[in-house]
Amino acid sequence: MKKLASSTAIAVLLSSAAYADGHTAAFTPGEGPFDWDSYNAFAEATDLTGQTVTVTGPWTGDEAAKFDIVMAFFADATGAEVNYSGSDSFEQDIVISSRAGSAPNLAVFPQPGLAADMASQGLLTPLPDGTADWVAENFAAGQSWVDLGTYAGEDGEDDLYGMFYRVDLKSLVWYSPAAFDEMGYDIPTTMEELKELTDQIVADGETPWCIGLGSGAATGWPATDWVEDMMLRTQPPSVYDAWVSNELPFDAPEVVAAIEEFGYFARNDDYVSGGSQAVASTDFRDSPTGLFAIPPACYMHRQASFIPAFFPEGTVVGEDVDFFYFPAYADKDLGAPVLGAGTLFAITNPSEGAEAMIEFLKLPIAHELWMAQGGFLTAHAGVNTDAYSEDSLRAQGQILLDATTFRFDASDLMPGEIGAGAFWTGMVDYVTGASAEEVAAGVQERWQSLN
Repeated sequence: MKKLASSTAIAVLLSSAAYADGHTAAFTPGEGPFDWDSYNAFAEATDLTGQTVTVTGPWTGDEAAKFDIVMAFFADATGAEVNYSGSDSFEQDIVISSRAGSAPNLAVFPQPGLAADMASQGLLTPLPDGTADWVAENFAAGQSWVDLGTYAGEDGEDDLYGMFYRVDLKSLVWYSPAAFDEMGYDIPTTMEELKELTDQIVADGETPWCIGLGSGAATGWPATDWVEDMMLRTQPPSVYDAWVSNELPFDAPEVVAAIEEFGYFARNDDYVSGGSQAVASTDFRDSPTGLFAIPPACYMHRQASFIPAFFPEGTVVGEDVDFFYFPAYADKDLGAPVLGAGTLFAITNPSEGAEAMIEFLKLPIAHELWMAQGGFLTAHAGVNTDAYSEDSLRAQGQILLDATTFRFDASDLMPGEIGAGAFWTGMVDYVTGASAEEVAAGVQERWQSLN
């Protein structure tokens, strides 16, 4: 039996590891909020002594350092050497190396679209048999994650090629607890209640929302997230999927209705700080600042889990600002859908070590070790949520665990000229006066021109 988690490499890595709040992260083997039992069982069953496992992905800097710690535990359990290389140009690099026959064993894809393209070209290897069943049973909203990692191979047959690991959460509404308390507002748990609260804030002489679509050359993308969330709250997941592939035309009534759901909030001068005409010109990084004004310039801001990076310096999430789940309609019976993004592992150069890495990623500890370092969310239902480094991350993780459906950001899955082009500009046109029908027809016309 190997001595577990005792290598010099782990000791060196742990000496420099840190939680988000700056305290040293002492991941002592056998201690802490980690599932050591399954880790030890994996170590006893897996011997890769003398083998090297190569991994590449988009994580660099601090993120790469956190992932290195996770990989150190894999290395110590198996006896393998792990080499991870992160790149800011990962998307280009992995295609070049794969076509040249020099790909690493595994690649970490930040978007399913590229993984699907590579699978169709025969550049990915299906994950081991039984992986799809395991994901369906062990991830919250498990079938959603199976669907997102399943692609047609070179032979046209569908198979599971990707296992998701780190997840980003978009279905959030940020608010000021102090402002809510002062006005006596309750956290809405349904979309009906959210709309009632919006009207109540206006009736009280205040402004409910801060919304900004500005983002330089990418202006308009925040509105695409709104529409995607509204698609998931007004239509079944199958309709969302058909929209992403254009099997459901962009100008279909279901899509027009989702755009108008966004317009309910964004195209009403009484509902938005600065009025509806300010929505397109306000930079998304500046738009949440109204939450912190005295008196508040707005009471709510819908944005993803990354937005605290643009809050005023010294802001404490959970005290100065907090969040709640962007709720679903009570009367539509669509469960608790969640919109987000995430990274998935795929095998780009098969080996015994590559398959062992997929088995390792099934372990709760493969997630818990990064959870404890901060900046990480997971849909793995078997993790100990006490491992999260912050209460806010724990609460966001719970939203993922409570989700009945998870869907990836639609614009990231659409062709670039649509998801990062016509959709963005169309939403700017919409908030500045064009009708939803006009915008949707324009995007569909552009999509048809690609064929």
